[in-house]
Amino acid sequence: MITMLILPEPLRAQLAAEARAAFPRECCGLIEGVRDFERIRALTLHPTANFSVDADSFEVDPAAHLRLRREARAAGREIVGCYHSHPNGQPQPSDRDRAYDGQDGFVWLIAALDEGVASVDLSAFEGAHFRQISLVE
Repeated sequence: MITMLILPEPLRAQLAAEARAAFPRECCGLIEGVRDFERIRALTLHPTANFSVDADSFEVDPAAHLRLRREARAAGREIVGCYHSHPNGQPQPSDRDRAYDGQDGFVWLIAALDEGVASVDLSAFEGAHFRQISLVE
């Protein structure tokens, strides 16, 4: 069971910039990292196109997902999760998020931001039941 996502400051800043650039739509992407028992260390955030036609939803480009999984595996890493933003929302899984078939060990990173506000709130969740996990630098 995953209990913690380690997300270094440069990756936090990258996600915040992506969320602001995509506003008012949701940004999205995949998290590449390594597992260390109950912790995951994020090493790279891979922005992907948002294929969702709805502004308040996201869908990671499936071709990018497959390509990034292969590349990460070749480097001895893995795609450990996904991320997306909630424009004018909360850093909690939405009903749409909860409708996805989550899998144990897969991390969801959510960035919430409001128009005109510089700060971005981040939360991390794991598995099919979106259990909140610790998010540290």
